[in-house]
Amino acid sequence: MKSLLKFITCGSVDDGKSTLIGHILYDAKLLFADQKRALELDSKVGSREGDIDYSLLLDGLMAEREQGITIDVAYRYFTTDNRGFIVADTPGHEEYTRNMAVGASFADLAIILIDAKQGVLVQTRRHARICSLMGIKHFVFAVNKMDLIGYDQERFLTIEGEIRKLEKELSLENIAIIPVSATEGDNVTKKSENIPWYTGLPILTYLENVDVESASDEEGFYMPVQRVCRPNHTFRGFQGQIEAGSISVGDEITTLPSNEKALVKSIHLTDKNIESAGKDQPVTIQLNKEVDVSRGCVLTKDTKLVASNLITATILWMDDSKLAAGKDYFVKVGTKMLPGVVTEVKYKIDVNTGEHLTTGFLRKNEIAVCNISLSEKIIVDKFNVNKTLGELILIDRITNMTSACGVVEDIFNSENKKDNFTFEYNGLKARGDIFEEFYYNTESLSLSKYKPIGNIYTVKDEIPVKGESYSYPENIDILVLRDWVAIKVRDKKITDIQSIEEYEYTGVTIVNGRGFAIKANSEEEILEFLNEYKKIDRENETEFLNKWVSLETYRRVIFHSNYWEI
Repeated sequence: MKSLLKFITCGSVDDGKSTLIGHILYDAKLLFADQKRALELDSKVGSREGDIDYSLLLDGLMAEREQGITIDVAYRYFTTDNRGFIVADTPGHEEYTRNMAVGASFADLAIILIDAKQGVLVQTRRHARICSLMGIKHFVFAVNKMDLIGYDQERFLTIEGEIRKLEKELSLENIAIIPVSATEGDNVTKKSENIPWYTGLPILTYLENVDVESASDEEGFYMPVQRVCRPNHTFRGFQGQIEAGSISVGDEITTLPSNEKALVKSIHLTDKNIESAGKDQPVTIQLNKEVDVSRGCVLTKDTKLVASNLITATILWMDDSKLAAGKDYFVKVGTKMLPGVVTEVKYKIDVNTGEHLTTGFLRKNEIAVCNISLSEKIIVDKFNVNKTLGELILIDRITNMTSACGVVEDIFNSENKKDNFTFEYNGLKARGDIFEEFYYNTESLSLSKYKPIGNIYTVKDEIPVKGESYSYPENIDILVLRDWVAIKVRDKKITDIQSIEEYEYTGVTIVNGRGFAIKANSEEEILEFLNEYKKIDRENETEFLNKWVSLETYRRVIFHSNYWEI
């Protein structure tokens, strides 16, 4: 059976993506007679003075032909004696970057075309970064239009140097750099006599032989449940595609997130009963007992998958409206879709330099690292560990438009120390909620708050003393009473983290772990405050707080029209 290669072509406008694939199909005699004849006739009224315009094979939309650019993603299937192919020809114009990202999401390999006259452009970098973001590990950089520069080797070597810098910057893997002329056919399906100094393979030969299978780091078996099948009262099966490992009748599986155990009673592939199944097979699995499983749950065996409702993700923003922290979306991870909110835009990534830029919002076609809070814990993993459970999309809850796509970079759960405490030093840990934001939701008429997934701060670190709903002095003492830890901050930097037993009042402002001012202005009042805290219970807690704590001194509530409560 022939192997299948799924690849994408991308690059800047008019770099020759459609022409390249059209030429492969034409030269390799992969067209029906009527397609070939139609292409030849269409070319006579085209833009090449009667010569065959190979791009017409893929640029099927009338708007594309009129503009001479690709707008939509054109998918084509073809096969040679050695391999089957599915190719996605994607737009080059920046306005259609989101279309290009859709094509990249399915591909194993990317062909990025570069105009030999222009070299590596910003759009080249953007496409390479997006392809890498989508998990593509194999790249072909096709330096096109070599015929227009007289097949100049020196110019090619200059561009090759630019590509090598990009390779290092993005940590790209498995790249090939091939000089071609898509219109003239140089190094497209056969080696070019015009480029004798190039000793590598032509593009089609390279595609027929490249090995895109990589050793999997995944351990054990897991299958996200796509559908619960119950044709009658005696059968209940869980349907989905096996993403890793294998499963056999009689194996014990664990259901996540319910964490129940059951035995595999039967496995069905279409209408056949089978004893075992492996990766990439779509199956129905019946268990020997009833379990709490629905769409979005995961069946596992021998895995370390965990549930979380807090993630950090790198996303490509595709919506016309801006992304700002606090707006809620539907988040789809694997087969699970649920409400979520972008709690923080940590930084955006400059597509040209890779620099991390501080920002509070994101515009269309920009890439950023964001923190996202989900309405409930789901099974999720880092993208570089489990691709299926680490890729996500954000869907606008009003327009139902896909607003962003991205990958999970980090996850936080109840066992993860980042989710449990904010300050740490010399074995002391404190759960400071001092950086929570407070919002009044004008839609639900209620007070809401969210806590961005922040850093763990220690001595010498600088803390953020100003947020949307809080503003603290640069010199401050934080008393985290529930953990009995004192944090001293001077000029916005932590100078000491100590037990409250060792704490000495020095006259600076004091707040508790939630950022509320403590109404104590002397060593005696501090001692009285701490002694009363040790004695409080549910009955007198309100009295204690009213006496000693002021909410509004350094905090305020922000009105927000579109904030989802967590």
